[in-house]
Amino acid sequence: MRWFSALAAAVIAAVLTLCLLRHATGATQPARIAGISRADQLGRVNFPTSCSSKVQPAIEKGVALLHSFQYQQAKQVFAEAAELEPSCPMADWGKAMSLYHQLWDFPSNETLAEGRQYVERAQKATEIKARERAYVLAAAAFYRDDSKLTHADRWQAYLASMQKLHQDFPDDTEGAQFYALSLLSNPRNDADDSANRKTAIRILNPILTSEPGSPGAAHYLIHATDTPELAPQGLVAARAYARIAPDSSHALHMPSHIFVRLGLWQETIDSNLAASASAARATEMHLSDPHYQIHALDFLDYAYLQSGQENRARQIIEDLHHIPGMADMKDMADEVAYFVARNALELHHWREAASIPVPEVKLAWKDSTYRARAIGAARIGDVEGARTATARLTEAIVARESEQREKGYYVPEGESIDQREAEGWLAYAEGETDQAVQKLRSAAERQRASSLDSISIPAREMLADLLVELKRPADAAVEYNLVLKRSPNRFDALYGAARAAQLAGNTREAQEYFARLVEISAAAADRPELQEARVFIARK
Repeated sequence: MRWFSALAAAVIAAVLTLCLLRHATGATQPARIAGISRADQLGRVNFPTSCSSKVQPAIEKGVALLHSFQYQQAKQVFAEAAELEPSCPMADWGKAMSLYHQLWDFPSNETLAEGRQYVERAQKATEIKARERAYVLAAAAFYRDDSKLTHADRWQAYLASMQKLHQDFPDDTEGAQFYALSLLSNPRNDADDSANRKTAIRILNPILTSEPGSPGAAHYLIHATDTPELAPQGLVAARAYARIAPDSSHALHMPSHIFVRLGLWQETIDSNLAASASAARATEMHLSDPHYQIHALDFLDYAYLQSGQENRARQIIEDLHHIPGMADMKDMADEVAYFVARNALELHHWREAASIPVPEVKLAWKDSTYRARAIGAARIGDVEGARTATARLTEAIVARESEQREKGYYVPEGESIDQREAEGWLAYAEGETDQAVQKLRSAAERQRASSLDSISIPAREMLADLLVELKRPADAAVEYNLVLKRSPNRFDALYGAARAAQLAGNTREAQEYFARLVEISAAAADRPELQEARVFIARK
């Protein structure tokens, strides 16, 4: 019954949010085509083709779905168009592009072969305009039949083709949006992509201004600005996207990427309650898979933690077991283990973290559990437990990276951030304090130089926590402040900064941090640190 009550509350809140969104856009109840809403609830696109008028609405709907990464629905819609008009080349192009999940993963060899078939069929069309042929050629560059091509090679070829399309057809705003997306799709996650992000922003901002109903412009602006430094530039797009495409669960979720970067916890919660409910409905209709809802719950869980709502964060873990389609997922246990591990570490429940059951999944999926067990054991002084878990973590990471290399993914050289964190806390438990500081500082610097995950514990925050344990509060304060600049309103960073200031004798600063901690917490907040903050504020 606890799950039913929580889920019911989430669904009610989501429905109210969707109603408000539709009222804001003046939308009416759409007719149904192919089991989903008409394109006017997915945003406005302008994608003329040489195909007949009977399939043109389906083509534009498919493009709108591509812009919102609703790939399964997009493929179904393009397949419908191909069935209605087998000679329509852009229907085959659309089916091919629905297999390329540009910011999520790369197609397997089998999927590449399937996409190549669609592209080859599109290339045989004779009644096709030059602009359309440019789209097909770009897809062909990506799906080229060459087993020696790496993911990076395919991306580079596609990027170059989309750049040429944009240059040859500068008035094609849909092409401009797809080109901007290709700029953001570098499979090397440790590469400096700041120049590409800025180019994408320059392309997309004018489109969103002139075409405020454009789903691609809003969506890709959020991705382009999804960094600590650029996030303020994405707030307008974030607050627009859900109104543009309220029938896309991903569009309802995506604004929270910017909300998290800016520490806007209630907006993050509202966004993902709506996205979770929408994704559940789509999965039940066989129009989506459970990962859309899991992704929304991931952000929702994080926002609950940052707004001080421990019980609601813990309830998310129970809710995971009841997601439509979850029981059929081979990685269900891995998904649950990830949430359990993240919550234990965020809440600083070290004994709980040290004793998390190891899920019955393949070794490569056990990394989050072993990371939590290693850090938890080290924090309670269980040196042998920390050693064992750290060794198992290394084995899991080696297995995961080996799988990634076999699939053609780029894997950065050197120890991962997770390894450095675990080894740093192990060194602390062993009394090797200088080594502990060095390991955690190296983890923080590596994380700073990469694409920082916005919903995980920053390695620099762990470094600051360590410095507090080593009775170096002034040094810790410096690190906490660096964390808060890149991750505003993080609960543990604010609490840690308050404690560091208190230990250093800076009462005024401690009051300010504690006051901020109380301010950013929700009315339903129940984390015990808040009572400490309120007592300190009242006493001083």
